[in-house]
Amino acid sequence: MVREAEPWAFAEVNRPAIDAHFAALKAEKPGLWNGRVLLLARHEVTDGVMRGAYRETDFASFMWWRDTGFPDPIMRNAFAMGALRGTDGGFVLGRMAGWTANAGRVYFAAGTPDPEDVTATGAVDLDGSVMRELAEETGLGAGDVTAAPGWQAVFIGPRIALMRPLVAQLDAVELAERIRAHLAREERPELDDVVIARGPQDISEAMPPFIRAYLTAVWGGLTD
Repeated sequence: MVREAEPWAFAEVNRPAIDAHFAALKAEKPGLWNGRVLLLARHEVTDGVMRGAYRETDFASFMWWRDTGFPDPIMRNAFAMGALRGTDGGFVLGRMAGWTANAGRVYFAAGTPDPEDVTATGAVDLDGSVMRELAEETGLGAGDVTAAPGWQAVFIGPRIALMRPLVAQLDAVELAERIRAHLAREERPELDDVVIARGPQDISEAMPPFIRAYLTAVWGGLTD
């Protein structure tokens, strides 16, 4: 995966609508910040390997594109997500805090890639993105988890969830307790609670479709 320099022309054409939409979001949730993000402009999958190129835009453009039904059919929101699991096999997810753009939704640690994930060679470091988001949201570092080899991709409409299985050194309950202790120390945590999922009965509507699809595949034996 690389970043290419071309701007997102569709967003520039729709700038007045984007600015008005973000102003309304900001009025409702003042904590939102219009930072820079990367969206996938083109991609291909060959022999199990995904290649593609990201373009840089602002968060306001991303939110407008998302909230208006993804009107540019070419772009994709391709993000890296750490599928965190305890030693006992239980998955550990977080519930997004009320001030965030996805309040109440249940996710693994993840975030839309941003310019900090771009290396000196122009490559987009999705491994680094996963570990940064894991640290920011849960307080866990690279020494606390072991990444499984490879990735699993979940393709749902304009979203591509690039799942990186991560196994911690604690069981799911201990892991949840550690994350909750981290959240209690944070001035404004991105999560307001932790959710443990051990089987299909724990899949909920609060989880976005790509997480529900991933967990269903894992428990159905379709992936590790």
